Amino acid sequence: MKIDLTTPGATILKELAQRLSKVRKAQGYTQAELAQDAGIGIATLRRIEGGQDSQLATWIKILKTLERTEALDALLPEHFESPMAQAHAKKRRARKAPEIGDGIRWGDEAK
Repeated sequence: MKIDLTTPGATILKELAQRLSKVRKAQGYTQAELAQDAGIGIATLRRIEGGQDSQLATWIKILKTLERTEALDALLPEHFESPMAQAHAKKRRARKAPEIGDGIRWGDEAK
């Protein structure tokens, strides 16, 4: 399932819970092992995998344990240019049309 702006929060939590469970199992962790290695309670991990709300600090511990911190970097990239800034830059580039005599040759100039 693709998560986008129209996806309800509860649905996002359930989707992330399913993804976490798949990654945990693919890496060979039981819930008890992952909880212990991440330094969280097993009940907390069960709640997260059940699609219930949780703290970001807990997710960070889990993702670090699973060696998936690139997911955190993608969440809020270090270098981010807003869509509005990109749109304004496009407008500025579009407004700067070449002026006559700036070296452009159209082929119909008098010689």
